[in-house]
Amino acid sequence: MNSFARALHSRRDFLDLTRSGLASTALLGLLQNARGSSGPYRPLILPEAPNAPRPAQAAPKADQVLLIFCSGAVSQVDTFDFKPELVKRDGQAMPGSDKLITFQGEQGALTRPQWTFRPRGKSGKMTSDLLPHMGSLVDELCFVHSMTTKSNTHGPGENQMSTGFTLDGFPSLGAWVSYALGSESASLPAFVAIPDPRGNPQVGPNNWSSAFLPAVFQGTPMNAAKPIPHLLRPEGMSEKTDRASRKMLDSLNRKHFESRKLDSELAARIASHELAARMQLEATEASDLTREPKALLESYGANDPDGNVAGFAKNCILARRLLERGVRFVELFNGSYAMGEGVGNWDGHKTIRDQYPIHAKILDRACARLIMDLRDRGMLERTLVVWVTEFGRMPTFQKGASGRDHNPKGFTVFMAGAGVKKGHSHGATDEFGHQAVVDVATVYDLHATILHLLGLDHERLSWYHNGIERRLTDVHGSVMKGVLA
Repeated sequence: MNSFARALHSRRDFLDLTRSGLASTALLGLLQNARGSSGPYRPLILPEAPNAPRPAQAAPKADQVLLIFCSGAVSQVDTFDFKPELVKRDGQAMPGSDKLITFQGEQGALTRPQWTFRPRGKSGKMTSDLLPHMGSLVDELCFVHSMTTKSNTHGPGENQMSTGFTLDGFPSLGAWVSYALGSESASLPAFVAIPDPRGNPQVGPNNWSSAFLPAVFQGTPMNAAKPIPHLLRPEGMSEKTDRASRKMLDSLNRKHFESRKLDSELAARIASHELAARMQLEATEASDLTREPKALLESYGANDPDGNVAGFAKNCILARRLLERGVRFVELFNGSYAMGEGVGNWDGHKTIRDQYPIHAKILDRACARLIMDLRDRGMLERTLVVWVTEFGRMPTFQKGASGRDHNPKGFTVFMAGAGVKKGHSHGATDEFGHQAVVDVATVYDLHATILHLLGLDHERLSWYHNGIERRLTDVHGSVMKGVLA
């Protein structure tokens, strides 16, 4: 081996000789994405700035996403999917249901909505009295009444709605978006998850996991009532000492990095430490709701004597403040499994008439006010709001109970804001609200549509993992063109 060959013996030596590791990385990224419109798309990630904003593949309609996730499976036939035939045939057997066994067992008779439906807004859309504040916004909303999912079990259902897969171990929608687009904020994460004040949803951090994507793209959990512990200054340390310590740490990190410029993991770790340092100020300021006018706090219900109502209301305000400050993806949860099924979430098996008003009181005013607040501030023009639940519920009551069993065959979600039609209903379930029959949609289609509105092609955005080009929608999904404005 001659001297020149020895000099090029290792890839590290070769790249060191180029004197531009980042330039080489950029070149690889450009070559990788030059495969044409049908090839995989992997955005160029700068190791020293993994959350830097990145351009979309196409002109986006939306720059940010607010995903509101109601855990426990909200009943579509008691909220947004009005079925006159269900009222007419209340107490009768559902045709074809004589041998129907669902999640918890045998079904009883068809049971009318437990709350009265009324026409609302200029569109006259029928919604129930259970959620009157959200119903008042029908002219802003685009309902998808034909959503379906693969599982009738809460954990896998949550997994699929958040990650596209029923199994654990896959990146969440927010992580994919963060990976693709980065953040518009230099001092806050690209992706923030806001669990319900009562506790986490059933699969907890799976909902905001980065899985096999780089860890920097996982969601950062925040809550209006609880600061992020690791961002707090150590007890007894002055602000001056804290700043000096961080300055020294940054100096040592940079010196260490100088000799390892091609170590992308080290660069990402340093970038994460630096983001955490900036978050000490920015995240604290963003979660400081005392800066909000008293009238606005009251309009959300943030001062309600019911702590659960006030807690969720404060989380809604936090979501708006994070979006204002450039966070790319905010996932806001309503409902927790920490308090038990049906108590802390929308799982209404036994006595839905008693259970649902508890959750509606927490959700309705604050959620509606959040959407109105975004609209009034002009933020809906570039923010996509998506309201989801993991599946729906049966139009029958369970045999021997006064509640509805799980139903993945047809349920409702809605969208609002950037790029979607206003006052529109897409798809439909059958005459009882049991199965989707018109423009049947899947979770893959929903995810494809969200990515499309962000200027991303769900068929190309990918990450190579274990020999497979992985993507959010697996090998499925089509954009729901009927919802696009």
